[in-house]
Amino acid sequence: MCTQEAFQTQRSQLVGLLVSGSLEGFESILDWLLSWEVLSWEDYEGLSLLGQPLSYLARRLLDTVWNKGTWGCEQLVAAVREAQTDCQALELSSCWDPHSPHPARDLQSHRPAIVRRLYSHVEDVLNLAWEQGFISQYERDEIRLPIFTSSQRARRLLDLATVKANGLAAFLLRHVQELPVPLAMPSEDAACKKYMSKLRTTISSQSRFLSTYDGAENLCLEEIYTENVLEIRTEMGLARSPQKSPATLSLEELFSTCGHLNEDADTVLVVGEAGSGKSTLLQRMHLLWASGRDFQEFLFVFPFSCRQLQCVAKPLSVQMLLFEHCCWPDFGQQEVFQFLLDHPNRVLLTFDGFDEFRFRFSDHERHCSPTDPTSVQNLLFNLLQGNLLKNARKVLTSRPDAVSALLRKYLRLEINLKGFSEEGIELYLRKCHREPGVADRLIRLLKTTSALHGLCHLPVVSWMVSKCHQELLLHGGGSPKTSTDMYLLILQHFLLHASPPDSVPHSLGSRLLRGRLPTLLHLGRLALWGLGMCCYVFSAKQLQAAHIDDEDISLGFLVHAKSVGPGSTTPLEFLHITFQCFFAALYLVLSTDVSPSLLRQLFICHGPRSSLLARLLPTTCVPRSEHKEGSLAALLQEAEPHNLQITAAFLAGLLSREHRGLLAECQANEEALLRLQGRAQGCLSRSLHQHFRSIPPAVPGEAKSMHAMPGFLWLIRSLYEMQEERLAREAVRGLTVGHLKLTFCGVGPPECAALAFVLRHLRRPVALQLDHNSVGDIGVEQLLPCLSVCKALYLVGNDIGSVGARALALMLEKNVALEELCLEENHLQDEGVCSLAKGLERNSSLKVLKLSNNCITYLGAEGLLQALEKNDTILEVWLRGNTFSLEEMERLSQKDTRLLL
Repeated sequence: MCTQEAFQTQRSQLVGLLVSGSLEGFESILDWLLSWEVLSWEDYEGLSLLGQPLSYLARRLLDTVWNKGTWGCEQLVAAVREAQTDCQALELSSCWDPHSPHPARDLQSHRPAIVRRLYSHVEDVLNLAWEQGFISQYERDEIRLPIFTSSQRARRLLDLATVKANGLAAFLLRHVQELPVPLAMPSEDAACKKYMSKLRTTISSQSRFLSTYDGAENLCLEEIYTENVLEIRTEMGLARSPQKSPATLSLEELFSTCGHLNEDADTVLVVGEAGSGKSTLLQRMHLLWASGRDFQEFLFVFPFSCRQLQCVAKPLSVQMLLFEHCCWPDFGQQEVFQFLLDHPNRVLLTFDGFDEFRFRFSDHERHCSPTDPTSVQNLLFNLLQGNLLKNARKVLTSRPDAVSALLRKYLRLEINLKGFSEEGIELYLRKCHREPGVADRLIRLLKTTSALHGLCHLPVVSWMVSKCHQELLLHGGGSPKTSTDMYLLILQHFLLHASPPDSVPHSLGSRLLRGRLPTLLHLGRLALWGLGMCCYVFSAKQLQAAHIDDEDISLGFLVHAKSVGPGSTTPLEFLHITFQCFFAALYLVLSTDVSPSLLRQLFICHGPRSSLLARLLPTTCVPRSEHKEGSLAALLQEAEPHNLQITAAFLAGLLSREHRGLLAECQANEEALLRLQGRAQGCLSRSLHQHFRSIPPAVPGEAKSMHAMPGFLWLIRSLYEMQEERLAREAVRGLTVGHLKLTFCGVGPPECAALAFVLRHLRRPVALQLDHNSVGDIGVEQLLPCLSVCKALYLVGNDIGSVGARALALMLEKNVALEELCLEENHLQDEGVCSLAKGLERNSSLKVLKLSNNCITYLGAEGLLQALEKNDTILEVWLRGNTFSLEEMERLSQKDTRLLL
């Protein structure tokens, strides 16, 4: 029995107990107290205030319960016990009458069970309740705000049912009863429970701080994490709902039932370019599980890094992989492992960085024994195929280049991680800079510097902008336009902060780099060696062989990696793979050991792992030859193609006219740099010409069409990094295609800037097709310089809104070349359409405007009608799939037959 006096005496311990868990645990306690009628509805509302510290809410709960006497104090202790049990064992067998005459009361009395059953299906239930008229769109959107977890959304829906008298409570009582009962842990084995607790604690401590991009400070993941755009990849050519193409989802919906490629597969693949936030996404998933807020259908989560696993030389079994390389059970190892084998559906394995695994996926060697050791790569491949731990879920992250058609056979779902949205960039910077005015100034800078704004959709660049905010705002960091500009700025930022205050002037420039040239060469040589050996974590022995000392490490670009195995010393890694590529490029430029002929090895093609781009290069540019093992040429020959592409693009940027002087002063050899620049320019120019000459001739009577190959965008990006107008003009001088197709190519704002930089020099008009990419509003702004040579522009699914529409409208006022503009499946809405209408009033070239599936209402259509009264050039305006009633469609079609509804 818990008396009021004892309760008051133990108040500080009780506060500590209530705040030691997560907000989810506290809200679960409220669920029990509400269901037992310990708390009145007024009490509950006072304890559910948004934005209040958990410690404040805990003390307020203790005050409320204490005022209810001994019985209330006892019930609180019981609720804490129930909530803890509920967190570890998900079994809830509570039943209720779905046709109860008092549905609101039953929703409250069975609240813990209903929340548990509802949380995995809350999105579907919300949509159904909205479709059937029980909640408004505003109420649905309020509940779906991204600040709420799935459980919180379920509770807010139940809270709404309490106050609405329109049948919502009865609907929920009936519908929730039909939902599947959450899986419960079928074993009460103490070893399993102990291990699960240890696993949660271990993963929570590993996931709580974000150190992916920063070795100098630890950032709390909860405070800095910003949602990325996740988009479901569907097979090209498959029928899709026009309103949901391409479909997006939140992290919490990763295991939802939509968009499956193979129902029998267990693996979800998340693809994204380097720096798009794949590792941070997994870290967020781990933290949500460890803190009990989401993914609770899994009792055990095992995170792995592929770059760490490939360092493991000895054969491994499944048991060795899970226990030795993730978390070791303190006792009952065999009992725990047997439980995992018996219940694989309660297990989640995550593998980060599949592209950094030096082996390519193969299904030739089958391995089905969970206790017999095999090679690391064979173990991973058989896990992905389901030959081992079938029905255990796996999440794999990779850059797109490493994903083969063979691997896709074994995928349940493929997700594109597209980086930050425009809103995400702003939100991230505000989270990084809470001091007054700093974030506002940075955001204003980005909005007036379109090229830099476009780069920031990659979280790694947004992080660099945040780190270099003083240089950008105060110390003359300029306005970076290319990736190379940004990486040089962050390099100088680290150098500045690592130097004693009185040793260098507080300014950016060659003197800063020249003073640390030995360190830059040491890091660059290590980076290049690592790329050639597919090595991304470095042991103490490897660091010593590369002459890396404490002073080099103190610069901050090498950070501690997680330990590869028990008892080993902590290795180091570059703080991001793009920095490893950048330092490799810096070494190739600054080292006196590198000759122009060696530079050509960046583009060489050898063996099945080579890039398509290398095969396009003329033999006069890249002769094939054998190289001495361990030489720089051999390292470049063996490096992964996608890392070579990043390195080559940085190399092109470093050899640009803008940066050549800076590097020449560091090395005092401008003549050598000019030779390197000439060689790189020659290779790029000849490669593009070879690429264009390989295009098949046009079918008689049709325009010549070119489907971009994987190397094309990289060549264009490299040209843009070099910022050489003459080279861009020469590159497209002989291009005679009438249609350039770049659909599903991952084209974002940086690629748009590069395309515009090159394509604006075309001598003949071209149709540019960019459907189903990530152009967005910023990318539209980047494309504007080349639209004067476009006769058609296709943008059917590019996340373009009103800002992009305004930019296009201003272009239409002056453009005399564009005849067809396709903006289907975006979110222009009425505001964007009205902007386009104003541009159409002055346009005399556009004939077809496609605006289907853009959430346009009658208001937006009226704006178009006003523009059409002044424009007799337009022949068709497509408005299918927008939000018109039958009466409105009839009225519009009568007013102007050019509107296709």
